[in-house]
Amino acid sequence: METEAESDYPTLFRREYPSVLRDVTMVMGDREAARDVTQEAFARLYANWRKVSRYERPGAWVRRVAIREAVKGKRRHARAEASAHLVSLPGGSSYTPSVRDHELTAAIATLPPMQRAAVVLHYIHDLPVREVADMIGCREATANVHLHRARKRLAELLGEEAEDVA
Repeated sequence: METEAESDYPTLFRREYPSVLRDVTMVMGDREAARDVTQEAFARLYANWRKVSRYERPGAWVRRVAIREAVKGKRRHARAEASAHLVSLPGGSSYTPSVRDHELTAAIATLPPMQRAAVVLHYIHDLPVREVADMIGCREATANVHLHRARKRLAELLGEEAEDVA
């Protein structure tokens, strides 16, 4: 089995693009904006392929770039909406959850961008907090705070006991 570092760009693209797009969509809450961010991240990967292809996990590099850009884009969008006094919930996720997950997906969509990114990376991709922190560009303690606040807010939104999420 070939390693990520040994694979070529088209192979990595085919393997990673769908899951990166899904994650970015969950962070941004807008499939079209997520598609733009994901494509830009893969364009940056292509432009830097000579260097990044030697990394142990080039797929993690492109995911980190995409998630960081998604968080920045979501923050910009939130500021623009606030300044225009618009009130709307994010919508249109490409993630297709089971019937049981619809409520959870809707609740995740209401989280601030950094909390949303932390939840997607930690709980959907099962990354350790250290890697979550690296991918979203913060310290490990800050990532823990994002996860704690996200779990607390999700418990409130889903009507669960706070002790269940600790």
